[in-house]
Amino acid sequence: MTLLRGDALSAAFDHGSAAYDRLVAASPGYHAHLRRSARRLGLPDGGRGLRVLDLGCGTGASTAALLAAAPYARITGVDASAGMLDRAAEKTWPEGVDFVHAPVEELAGRLQPRSFDAVFAGYLFRNLADPDKALDLVRGLLDPDGRLAVHEYTLGGSAVHRAVWNTVCATIIQPAGRLAGDTGLYRHLRRSVVEFDTAPAFADRLRRAGFSGVRTLPLPGWQTGITHTFVGRAGEGA
Repeated sequence: MTLLRGDALSAAFDHGSAAYDRLVAASPGYHAHLRRSARRLGLPDGGRGLRVLDLGCGTGASTAALLAAAPYARITGVDASAGMLDRAAEKTWPEGVDFVHAPVEELAGRLQPRSFDAVFAGYLFRNLADPDKALDLVRGLLDPDGRLAVHEYTLGGSAVHRAVWNTVCATIIQPAGRLAGDTGLYRHLRRSVVEFDTAPAFADRLRRAGFSGVRTLPLPGWQTGITHTFVGRAGEGA
């Protein structure tokens, strides 16, 4: 199977959006891990006066995590899937939260350069055809001292991490996806992780894109060595 990209992936997420919240809620630690990664942005004063871009916001799970970490921030959620954004829009959000339907690749023409103090990207970069181009775009949207946090499936490089991921997918994630009628989407999920960067490789990718102070932080539970938070700054030497 070829990995899903672009419109094909958006369509798969559109179809899967109805069951998505229910399926991820069954994953131990899913929402707690997102909140932990959002806190790792380290936004001061509850985000008061700050603008945060939530890339790949999906049904709003990452948006809720950002609000828990920075309840006074203005948050713009962006996703390429109209179906996922429809689910997000059905939820109740405070003033200052808005959503934009657009692929990441099109944001350069829709958002002003250097208009965000922080960017959060959850489960996004392994789904992009050109993650380096997207990182360049993200850096351009950030204030010169802006912060980035990426929450992503990135295997630690050990054969054990790969085996755990494949076992969990084969016994839990893919069967659940089949029951929901989304076999292709969850097959893509499994392969997209295996074929993407390891955690050290993605950290290096961030550095090559010009982010400074890059750190790779683990997450607890079964996702140790499988999911990581990456943090960095747009400015040189930050």
